[in-house]
Amino acid sequence: MEIQMKRGLLDVCVLAAIKSEDSYGYRIVKEISPYVEISESTLYPILRRLETGSMLTVRSAEHNGRLRKYYHITEQGLARIEAFKEEWKEIMNIYEFVTREGEKNE
Repeated sequence: MEIQMKRGLLDVCVLAAIKSEDSYGYRIVKEISPYVEISESTLYPILRRLETGSMLTVRSAEHNGRLRKYYHITEQGLARIEAFKEEWKEIMNIYEFVTREGEKNE
């Protein structure tokens, strides 16, 4: 898959993983992994990029004597998910065009 497209898809996957509740890195990876391959080393630059883009916020909280970063989706992050859903409709139309069978170009 083309790198830029995958990057954009992973951004939206991360946002979707924290849409319903705040989460932390390891849990985000575990939630996304059944659908797409992602490692923690891939995740953290994505989280920083999304934070810089104001699509999520981060807070630290103690957990078992260690600080853990929890990520929270913002209104801009939610808007990005909605925009992705609209964009995906167009991508599916392109996919249907490319994979159509039995039609002759005349």
